[in-house]
Amino acid sequence: MAYLVLSNGKIFEGRRIGAPVDRVGELVFTTGMEGYLETLTDPSYFGQIVTHTFPLIGNYGVIEEDFEGKSALFGYIVREICDQPSNFRSQYALNDYLVRQGIPGLCGVDTRQIVRITREEGVMNAMICDQIPEDLSALKSFRVLDAVQSVTCGEKKEYPAAGEEKYRVALLDYGAKQNIIRSLQRRGCRVTVWPADTKAETILQSDPDGVMLSNGPGDPKENVACIEEIKKLLGQKPVFGICLGHQLTALAMGGDTVKLKYGHRGGNQPVKDLTTGRTWITSQNHGYAVVADSLKGKGIETFVNANDGSCEGMAYPEKNCFTVQFHPEACSGPQDTGYLFDRFIAMMGGKEHA
Repeated sequence: MAYLVLSNGKIFEGRRIGAPVDRVGELVFTTGMEGYLETLTDPSYFGQIVTHTFPLIGNYGVIEEDFEGKSALFGYIVREICDQPSNFRSQYALNDYLVRQGIPGLCGVDTRQIVRITREEGVMNAMICDQIPEDLSALKSFRVLDAVQSVTCGEKKEYPAAGEEKYRVALLDYGAKQNIIRSLQRRGCRVTVWPADTKAETILQSDPDGVMLSNGPGDPKENVACIEEIKKLLGQKPVFGICLGHQLTALAMGGDTVKLKYGHRGGNQPVKDLTTGRTWITSQNHGYAVVADSLKGKGIETFVNANDGSCEGMAYPEKNCFTVQFHPEACSGPQDTGYLFDRFIAMMGGKEHA
C-alpha cells in the first residue's frame, strides 16, 4: 500500500502503480473520458500530480504514435487501472509506461472525493509516498518552478509540410504538443520549432510567414525573458498563440493573468464565441487565465468560458495577432475549433479571415 498526502492534511490510501518513488507535486484533476495518452505526454502538466475523474484508465493501452511530447507530470492518480488493454493499436500496458517514465502513481483511491476537495479548496500540493511524513513543511512549500525551461526543446528542429509547401511557420516551443505541428503540416506549412529562449531577432531573420506561440506549463509571469521577445515579434508577422502562448501574449501587451481556483483540464470545456454567439466544446489544460479587463483598449476579447466566464480568447487586430486559451489542435479531440488554424493560414496569405 501507499499514500496520497494532501497539504491540507487529508490522506488517501491506495495501491502503488508506476515507478516506486516518492514525489511531491501540484494536485490537479482532468475530466476527459478518453485521451489519457495525451494527458500523460502533454508537457503542460509539468510539476503536477494528475487525478482522472473517469474511473477506468488504460483500457486501450499505450500507443506511442499518439504521444504529444515527453512526459513531464510528477504523479498519476486513477480509480482503476486496466492491466489487460484491448486495442489493435496497443503496444503495451499503461503501467509499463509509467514505470519506464519514472512516474509514481496510485490506484484504488476515491478519486471522486479527491476531486471534490480540489474543487472546494482549490489546487494544492500533494505527495505520493510509502510512509506518511510527520513533517509536512516540504510538502506545503513546494512550488512548480522553471517549468518552460524544463520542457522546451534543446535545439531548433525542422518539420516539412505534408504535400506542397505553402508557408513557413516559426513555432516557439514553450512545451508544444506535437499535434500543433501536425495541424500546420497538414495545411501546407513547413514548421521550424525554436527553443523558448530564442531571440526575436533570430526568428525574424529566418523570415517566416507566421509565428506560433505554443502551449506550456507553469505560471506565465515567470517567463519574463519570453515575454520581452514576444513584444518584439508582435506586429512584425502574423501571430497565433495557444494556451500559455495566449497568456504570454496578454502579458506582452501589458495585460494581467490570474491563477484559477482549480483550472480547466479535460476535453469537455464549453467556450462561447463572442463574435457569433456559438458555443464550442473544447479541450483545455491550464491553471491560469488572462484578465480580459486588463487589456481594454489593447485587445478584443473573442471567447469566454461558458462555465465561469473567464477569458478564452483575445484578438489584437493592430498587431495582426490572435490567441486562444483552449486547444484547437486537440487530439484525441474534440476538434470543433480546428478552423482557427485555417484563420492563421489566411492571415499569412494576406486574406481577410472569418
